[in-house]
Amino acid sequence: MVEGLGIGLAAIGAGLALGVSALATGYAQAAIGSAGMGLMAEKDGKEGSVLLFLAIPETLVILGFVVAFLIISGAAGAK
Repeated sequence: MVEGLGIGLAAIGAGLALGVSALATGYAQAAIGSAGMGLMAEKDGKEGSVLLFLAIPETLVILGFVVAFLIISGAAGAK
């Protein structure tokens, strides 16, 4: 019974790690995207910079996935 509870809590923690990081990335990309569109409307040749700044927050989702994987693999090994 206690083992099942621990695995369930680990699954909730892994889901929160991935879900919260994805929501934070979406929030950051919304602000960056709107500012980037304004920059591209004002100045030509800034597409590469805007694309780079839009890609940077994606690392947050990748790190959230790594944390979720570590939580799940640690919970599976604790049996």
